[in-house]
Amino acid sequence: MEDSAYIIDTLFTLFAMTLIIFMVPGFAMLEAGLVRTKNASTVLTTNVMIYAVASMAFLLVGYSIAFGEFGSDNMSKWAVFMFQMAFVGKAINIMSGGVSERVRIMPLAIFTAIMGGLIYPLIVNVSWGSDFLADTFLDLNMYDLAGSTVIHSTGGWALLAAILIVGPRRGRYRNGKIRVIPASNIPLVVLGALLLWIGWFGFNGGSVGSISTKENADLVALTIMNTNTAGPDLYDIYTPILIGAVGGALVVFAVPLFDKLRLDDPVGALSVHLVNGIWGTLAVGIFASNGDDITLWGQIKGIILVGIFAFAASYTVIYLINKFMPFRADDNDQQQGLDFSECGLESYPEFVRN
Repeated sequence: MEDSAYIIDTLFTLFAMTLIIFMVPGFAMLEAGLVRTKNASTVLTTNVMIYAVASMAFLLVGYSIAFGEFGSDNMSKWAVFMFQMAFVGKAINIMSGGVSERVRIMPLAIFTAIMGGLIYPLIVNVSWGSDFLADTFLDLNMYDLAGSTVIHSTGGWALLAAILIVGPRRGRYRNGKIRVIPASNIPLVVLGALLLWIGWFGFNGGSVGSISTKENADLVALTIMNTNTAGPDLYDIYTPILIGAVGGALVVFAVPLFDKLRLDDPVGALSVHLVNGIWGTLAVGIFASNGDDITLWGQIKGIILVGIFAFAASYTVIYLINKFMPFRADDNDQQQGLDFSECGLESYPEFVRN
């Protein structure tokens, strides 16, 4: 019976990991559809690069920082690693998508290695991982089943740092006005969104950690049903509707707000991931506080501490890389399209560049 539970949980974790990896083409298609055709190949190359580089950095360095040594009594330790590895690139995908159409691939690859090997694992360490700061005031005591703050807000803070350093796309803001740059391929956007939707079932459902008992099987199913919030395993079937409605409203208001602040984000990642990452974490404290393990203050403290570290670390790393290898493509390359200068291969060669 013990071997059966071990095998079932290993299979479940590997299946959840596979669903999360579906989010790689999800991000790629979503972003390729939201940028102009002259930048599509660069976006696709960036997404493949992030998965490859972040995975390697996490294998060689990051996992040990986050969790200590490889090991698990409940399932294969390799399944545990693969599941955690699947998360790593998501925070970087959030950042890279938000600076599309003006960022060069090589400096972004360097940042990806540092984010995947050091910055993200340190945040995981004090939230999900081995927590070498557990006896200090920095112990987060934050409930975050699948990364509303650990992944989404972390990626959002890194993106904010990058935007402040790199600046907006060429011609995005002119004479005090906002120039609208429409998406190039709505079918790709929809395809990407649906792939991400599917991936989220593994993202949140797999984070429960086990499915080999009746109780855990019910919890996984409830979590998948309630998915899209920071604690979908904690709610009844009605609360997530309210939380999701608030999240949807926040996106609608946040997107034009960031534009007014001249924070150019082609894919709306600041609104979707940073703003709603914060909201999802707060929602746990509001709707699932139990006065013991989960408190609103614990959630707020986690948001603040992760935000300070993620933004400061990302800003410092991007600033230093930018000194030696500029992140921002020059205006001529942006006008021509990054596909030509960065990849030498255009996704739509029959189209005239604009």
